[in-house]
Amino acid sequence: MVQVCLNGTRGAADGVAVPRSPDALAESAAEAVAAGATDVHVHPKTPCGQDTLSPRVVAATLEAIRARVAVPVGVTTGVWAEPDPAARLERVRDWTVLPDHASVNWHEPGAEELAAALIDLGVGVEAGIWTGTDGAERFARSPLGPAVLRVLAEVTDTDPATATESAHALLTALGPAHGRPVLLHGEDGGAWPVLRLAGRLGLATRIGLEDTLVLPGGGRAESNAQLVAAAVSQCGCAQRSS
Repeated sequence: MVQVCLNGTRGAADGVAVPRSPDALAESAAEAVAAGATDVHVHPKTPCGQDTLSPRVVAATLEAIRARVAVPVGVTTGVWAEPDPAARLERVRDWTVLPDHASVNWHEPGAEELAAALIDLGVGVEAGIWTGTDGAERFARSPLGPAVLRVLAEVTDTDPATATESAHALLTALGPAHGRPVLLHGEDGGAWPVLRLAGRLGLATRIGLEDTLVLPGGGRAESNAQLVAAAVSQCGCAQRSS
């Protein structure tokens, strides 16, 4: 499985290639799926480009993307979109259109309560476990572990010389991960080394303008589709599943 991460917290300063509006996200998702992506992760944006959990914006984003692709579509619930745990929970419970899955960063305040609410709504949970946090330890103790859709193992080490070492350490810390599938990915300088490691290990992975703005050779990526095509060429990850 290769998931495309369409935009993340990036904005206009990162270049016109980063999609933000529902229509632009839908177009980018369609191109990425045509290039080999089998799943979509998106950060819905306000008109001024800020990440949001607004029911109205989430609904518009999901509906636009689903009109163009037939693969699962997930959203972020990161604390940057709503810092207050109670308000974040209320926002999610007010969603009128539900994503197929949502990422929940296990080190963030209120993560387990949010994950439980999503599961009650029938939304799959990607348990985001970041390097440099206590997320792995918290997840190992969580009674919700067996109920999540998958673990999103996020390597925040952006040094290409050490990112794979950090990835191995994270996978070791995760251990059996409650028996759930693992999606392994890196970011910026670590994105391509970690993606290649995921391919070698037979793990699901992801790529897109959220994780990196450059191609394996160092050139600037022009689109999410270009990154996905490069990922498929690098490790054949679109033909794998986990």
